[in-house]
Parts: sequence; structure tokens; C-alpha cells
Amino acid sequence: MLDAVLNFLSNGLTGASWVAMLVFLLVMTQLTIFTVTLYLHRSQTHRGVDFHPALANFFRFWGWLTTGMVVKEWVAVHRKHHAKVETEEDPHSPQIYGIKKVFWDGVSLYRDASYIKEDLEKYGRGTPDDWIERKLFGGHPYWGPTLMLLIDLALFGVIGAAIWAVQMIWIPFWAAGFVNGIGHWWGYRNFESADTATNLAPWGVWIGGEELHNNHHAFPSSAKFALRKWEFDIGWAVICALRAVGLAKVMRVAPTLDIRPNVHLPDAETLKAVLTHRF
Repeated sequence: MLDAVLNFLSNGLTGASWVAMLVFLLVMTQLTIFTVTLYLHRSQTHRGVDFHPALANFFRFWGWLTTGMVVKEWVAVHRKHHAKVETEEDPHSPQIYGIKKVFWDGVSLYRDASYIKEDLEKYGRGTPDDWIERKLFGGHPYWGPTLMLLIDLALFGVIGAAIWAVQMIWIPFWAAGFVNGIGHWWGYRNFESADTATNLAPWGVWIGGEELHNNHHAFPSSAKFALRKWEFDIGWAVICALRAVGLAKVMRVAPTLDIRPNVHLPDAETLKAVLTHRF
């Protein structure tokens, strides 16, 4: 009996190798990243893409299981960020709070902003409000991560706790810290938007396309973040694949950049483009 218990604690139900556990961790965290960027961000917050109800409900469940974040809270905080960007009312601007605070403790800024009920009602409109959202996903957000911990422990034994810990810090670090912090602090800019948003890299795979933050702030409702020929948005690639099989409907995409050489004075087309960009 003791040997069986020790074997379970060491290997779990799967007896998986280190390679298998690493693959599991990468797949799980990537699914969580896609849940955040595709569902919470591009679909629920900005309405750039709609997903088939079956897929949307999967995203809701996965976000609850692996992050404990409530859809309405996440949407409200991010919409307020766009509405009040780089002001004292911005929930997580490094220009206001400092880069160290946002990078290392961005999750606490998000949590504080999610407690403001007036903002939830003002900025969180249109998010799911059915029975399962009220009674489970929103009513008991920490049940999800607790269930995830039990699953990891059952699959891998004691080492499952470490795998779970990495899963839990993945979004707080890459989203709340890295994108919200460094994404308003350092990088290159394609557009002179009325904020300090930057593109962190022209391509990335582990944060779902969110590294193209300046492009997103220039065209917030666009489902596609990559705008230059040499930029790559893996989130958009996933959306295109889902659209091809009828699971996604793209609502809005930023206009293609039209570079016209030898235009020395602002003409009607230039003025029209500027007005479209600004408003």
C-alpha cells in the first residue's frame, strides 16, 4: 500500500516523462493564451471576431479552469484601459504607476480595477450573463484553478504542483506584466497613436500576437494585429483556420497599409486616411 502511494506521488496516473510533461505544459499554456487573446480580447472586448457558440463556451470554460478570470471583469478593465489610456484612470499604465510596478505586480492592478463595480457596469456590457456565468464561472472563479491543480496532481503526482504553478503565473506574467508593461514602455511603433503603445516584436508565438500592441491600439477593433508584410500574428492565423471550418466570423479588420511614394503634399486621399485613423 505504501509503495503504491509513493509511486502515485512520484509518477501520478500517467507516469509521464519529462518531455511529455513539457509538451503538456506548452500545449496547456498556449491554449490559455489563445483563450485570452482570441476570446477575451478580440471577441468579447473589441467585437472584432465572433466564434461559434460551442467554441465560445469552450473558451469560457478554459479561461475559468486555467486562470479564474471573470469575463466581465477582464473586458471592463481592458475597455477602461483603452478609454483612459495613459491617464491617472488607466488601470495599468506604466507611465502612471511605473514600469516596475506594472511588470512585476500588474496582476494586483488588474485585481484592484476589477473591484470597481461602477466600471464593471459601464465597461463590461454585452458579456455573458447566463446561469453558468453567474453561478459557476463568475460566482466561483477560484474553483477552476483548484480543479486544475487536482488534475495536474492526478496526472503527474507531486511534480504536477510545479506544472500548475507555471500555468497560474503564465497570464499574470505575459499579459498583465509583459504586454501591459513593456508594451507601453519599449519597442517600435508603426502608428503615432495617442498613447505610448509599442510593438514588442514583429512576430511571436507564445503570447498570441499580443506583442503587436501599437498596431492594436491604432486599430482596437481589428481582429488582425499584424499590419506590415514582415509582421506575423499567430492569433490571426488561428482565426483564419477557425473561419475556414465555420467556427469563426471576422467582423472587423484594419485597412491594408497603402504606401504611395512621391506624394509631397497632403491630397484628398491622405486627409481621408488620417481622419479614418484618428476617428
